[in-house]
Amino acid sequence: MASTKEIQDRITSVRDTQQITNAMYLIASMKMRKAKRELDGTRPYFEAVSKEIKRIFRTAENVRSHYFYSSESEIEAEGTDGLLVITADKGLAGAYNQNVLKRAEEILKQNPDTKLFVVGEFGRQYFQRRKIEVEQNFLYTAQNPNMARAREICLSMLTPYEEGKIKRIFILYTDLKNGMVTEPVYTRLLPFKPSSFQTTTEEKKVKTPFIFMPSIEAVLDRLVPSYVSGNIYSALVDSFCSEQQARMSAMKAAGDNASEMLDELSMEYNHIRQTGITQEITELSAGSRNRS
Repeated sequence: MASTKEIQDRITSVRDTQQITNAMYLIASMKMRKAKRELDGTRPYFEAVSKEIKRIFRTAENVRSHYFYSSESEIEAEGTDGLLVITADKGLAGAYNQNVLKRAEEILKQNPDTKLFVVGEFGRQYFQRRKIEVEQNFLYTAQNPNMARAREICLSMLTPYEEGKIKRIFILYTDLKNGMVTEPVYTRLLPFKPSSFQTTTEEKKVKTPFIFMPSIEAVLDRLVPSYVSGNIYSALVDSFCSEQQARMSAMKAAGDNASEMLDELSMEYNHIRQTGITQEITELSAGSRNRS
């Protein structure tokens, strides 16, 4: 049986750990709120870009661009894929990293001819340990995502796409569902489906023709990279928020476990202490009877 000194030391250690988990919970909460505010601040710009692309398709017909499939039959065409995988820099976030990396391995098994682009130290180390070739590691932290990093990632993936080295660009990230549940999301960035920007029944077709200088294709060449950068930035923020939510859940669970351990240790401490007091009283009583 442990001594009261040993139990007191364990209680002190658990309380120290509980203070750390509580602090990490609060830090993760603040980081998530900050990232959401920054995303909300930039979202209107990318919504405007999306509307302008839609305006082009409402204005002109038979638009040709290497950013769009010319027909639905090309969607499943074979070719090398580029896959952007977004992970965290560290663990202590439940199954956040494992869920993304497990999905990435499934994708690689289905299409071995895939070039990996990785964000996050956890993902970089994971693929390195398994000797899986990575086309490009973005050697900055996954913390505090910003537009500058999103544009750098976009340029790194668009360059081989425009050179014909990769035919499609996909992204694998974690989405925060309903503010609580997180799940990996695998979606295509490029090329767009022909129906992606078609006019809906609620939108009126433009009657007055626009003049695009120097051409519609040139305008799209400027708009689409911005649109893709916005999608990447949104995915970076969603992943970051999901990581913080997962870390908050993990730290809350750790804090709850620490509280349970403290209750058990306190009961054990009181039991041992009471046993010791009872034994001392018994010994004193026995000694008193012997003297009498």
